[in-house]
Amino acid sequence: MNADRSRGDPEDARASPIARRQVERGSVTVVSAAIMAALVVLAMGASDVARVLHAASRAQTAADAAALAAAQALAIDQPGPEPAEIAAEYAARNEAVLETCACDRGTFEATVIVRLPVRDLFLVVGDRTVRAQARAQVDLPVP
Repeated sequence: MNADRSRGDPEDARASPIARRQVERGSVTVVSAAIMAALVVLAMGASDVARVLHAASRAQTAADAAALAAAQALAIDQPGPEPAEIAAEYAARNEAVLETCACDRGTFEATVIVRLPVRDLFLVVGDRTVRAQARAQVDLPVP
């Protein structure tokens, strides 16, 4: 009978606190491992959100720069590259790709849309991109 008690029989565990500890031995390790795994997944998710927000901020910067460059080219109206080409160049300098540019000659307003890829995410597989739109208008002084 003593040999069964040393193994931590569940019926005897109800009667003795020492035997109960032997039966529950290792359960804290399992719970700790589960909590640590959940924290790692939570940290990876937070990192992914931060990466997407950073990419969105960079895309907005690229869109702003491209719109301002195109609007300036429209206002100066000198021979040379088209405003859309200039906007594409400024978007590329900020690691983005120009999708559309509504920058017609004879106007002083440029509206651009750019896209920027989001680099490797931990919890999401596949390519992701963020888009940003910006509008710039040049107000020329009246002579």
